[in-house]
Amino acid sequence: MGVTAVLMLPLLLLGISGLLFIYQEVSRLWSKSVVQNKVVVITDAISGLGKECARVFHTGGARLVLCGKNWERLEILYDALISAADPSKTFTPKLVLLDLSDISCVQDVAKEVLDCYGCVDILINNASMKIKGPAHKISLELDKKIMDANYFGPITLTKALLPDMISRRTGQIVLVNNIQGKLGIPFRTAYAASKHAARGFFDCLRAEVEEYDVVVSTVSPTFIRSYHMDPGQGNWEASIWKFFFRKLTYGVHPVDVAEEVMRTVRRKKQEVFLANPIPKAAVYIRTFFPEFFFAVVACGVKEKLSVPEEG
Repeated sequence: MGVTAVLMLPLLLLGISGLLFIYQEVSRLWSKSVVQNKVVVITDAISGLGKECARVFHTGGARLVLCGKNWERLEILYDALISAADPSKTFTPKLVLLDLSDISCVQDVAKEVLDCYGCVDILINNASMKIKGPAHKISLELDKKIMDANYFGPITLTKALLPDMISRRTGQIVLVNNIQGKLGIPFRTAYAASKHAARGFFDCLRAEVEEYDVVVSTVSPTFIRSYHMDPGQGNWEASIWKFFFRKLTYGVHPVDVAEEVMRTVRRKKQEVFLANPIPKAAVYIRTFFPEFFFAVVACGVKEKLSVPEEG
């Protein structure tokens, strides 16, 4: 009996591994079929996450519209996509110069996209602007610029493309948000406010457009780290605040977020939270034990913790 069990264990593990491999391959092929021939608009396509989303959706056969505020970097991304993909299975991406903090140009960009393709199937709101500093030292003009880039820009583009989705009774809008759309972190007042506002808008929109079969999805990672950024050991003293932020600043790799965006589109998920257990716990503590959470945050402010952040 014992010998039989020993022999069966490797076979069982091999069988499980085979099933997982088959599941991953089927999921990959399914993802490609979901976005094939679909018109997909990606804002801030020249960012780390934007590039990875462009790669994933381009490989899947989508008709990409890549938006960014630097034409040279858009062309570099274009060349990288074209050189790496099979031209018989992919479409040539369309490049659009777009700065979402300049609200006046958003409507024209939306019209240009609709005139080119006739419709938009998937909109990925990825653009984001970050700022860090004490609230009283950040000018109101900079607060407004953050709100334009992170809130008014995305909702203006969404409103411009939404009527087409409603009339066709199909479409999906993906907001790449942040953990700071769920809880506020000191020295990021403007950024957290813009992320809270965006989350509130798209949560409301989700219910409004459900009857038209338009899907609204929110993908919220902690921080999206750069390709080559590895968390250093640092000089961390023992405190709940520093332990939490050491975990929080590890962030999520752009490749992982892009793949999750693809899964979100495929499965039509409404909300995804990408984080390790520490930030997830912080969200629940903020909800159920707010006084404890505020005390920990206040303690961190007193220690004047400095956290490195990309961008």
